[in-house]
Amino acid sequence: MKTWTKTININAPIESIWQLLNGSLSDLQKIMPQVIENKPIKITEEVVGSVYRQKYKEGKRIEEYDVKTLNYTNELDKKILKVGFTLANMFEITAYYELNKINETETSFTYTVTNNSLKWFGKLFLLFASDKIVVEFLERVKKVAEAQY
Repeated sequence: MKTWTKTININAPIESIWQLLNGSLSDLQKIMPQVIENKPIKITEEVVGSVYRQKYKEGKRIEEYDVKTLNYTNELDKKILKVGFTLANMFEITAYYELNKINETETSFTYTVTNNSLKWFGKLFLLFASDKIVVEFLERVKKVAEAQY
């Protein structure tokens, strides 16, 4: 298993960043353009346990998987969303998003990804995997949130 954690400060209110992570498909696509569908399959009152069927386009290939909400906190000064899914029956992935309000116009965003290979050859792939995708995602969220704000 491999884990990457990065934090960035964003010059935008906590609520506007939260909207990108926890809003509509069109909001989600601003920071994850490859997601082409995000349909609710099971919605729970407490949000944890909710499941969404997501479709992700990589080149010409479309992957479909169920994303389960594992942790959810929506307070004024702190917001957490943790989701998990299995990609192509090869990788178990969790994504943890944590937003902390610094002040009215600045937010700290921490993003943690874990990737666990379900196949032996996937373990080799993870040996050489870098944090590049995590860094690019943080920078994309920052760019979109600051441009909207």
